[in-house]
Amino acid sequence: MKRSSFLRLFAATGALLTKGISVSATAAVAASSSVFTSASAEGSPETAGWMAACADRSQTAVAVLAGKDRYNKPLPIFDGDTFYTKIGNADTDGDLFAFESSRGKKGGPALHIHPDQDEWFYILSGEFLVKVGDQTFTAKAGDSVFAPRKVPHAFAKINDEKEEARMLITYQPAGKMESLFQAVSQGRLKTMSPEEQARFKADHGIVVVGPALTYLKQ
Repeated sequence: MKRSSFLRLFAATGALLTKGISVSATAAVAASSSVFTSASAEGSPETAGWMAACADRSQTAVAVLAGKDRYNKPLPIFDGDTFYTKIGNADTDGDLFAFESSRGKKGGPALHIHPDQDEWFYILSGEFLVKVGDQTFTAKAGDSVFAPRKVPHAFAKINDEKEEARMLITYQPAGKMESLFQAVSQGRLKTMSPEEQARFKADHGIVVVGPALTYLKQ
């Protein structure tokens, strides 16, 4: 699937998540199925390759209700934040990892890169400052920002701490981000020296290259 098609698909997914799973979501899935069927009939090489790849996957849908976690185990992480996995590594054979991030306190991660993964942010509520390369954006509900692999990026929640901020984040391919967040939630990095933490993060696909945009959450 081309990168542009991937982004259009997840822009639609993000819009559905703001309202939860509903009958309209079912209609959208049915409509998308008819599009793929039509394209397949035309013999498109791209669509044929996509369908062939899907043939190797489980045919079981993954439905996660609003406010719920894929494994029913939300991850408390990063100074009061909570991560709700929506699509796990195992669901896509490592092609995609998607989670909803719920944030109370202001701040965010240090400036960093992912050598082998693209990252996409879709704001569900609240307000975030997002920096990608030399560009900085103020993103609110309904806005999205794409951070290509190898490009330095960071974000920070900037709205009032009395109001929750939420965003959908995807990694493509999934890499080891899911296992990294699980390790952080379990407190494993707290026993490591700064050098050991840096090596652990690099092994899981994240390399810190600069300071946080505002307050560093860790």
